[in-house]
Amino acid sequence: MITHIVCFKLKDNSAESVARTAQVLRDMEDKIEELKSIEVGTDILHSERSYDIALITKFESMEALEAYQVHPVHKKVIEHMLQVREASVSVDFES
Repeated sequence: MITHIVCFKLKDNSAESVARTAQVLRDMEDKIEELKSIEVGTDILHSERSYDIALITKFESMEALEAYQVHPVHKKVIEHMLQVREASVSVDFES
């Protein structure tokens, strides 16, 4: 199993903007066959080093993760994220 985690810092981190973007991420659920699980969390601490949203996804294999990366639904999410994010960081690991 491959776990793919991405944290996003948004340009506008108002509650409305964070909620809207979190929903854009959640909307991938059940639309991409390779995506075995998805969890989206929003920051509750709001510290100086906090990011606004965390995306945790799981895939059966690296090939499945690669298929997800180019899936049309994911590509639409990427378009949205490019507009709203200030920064992002990610980590991928075998679990």
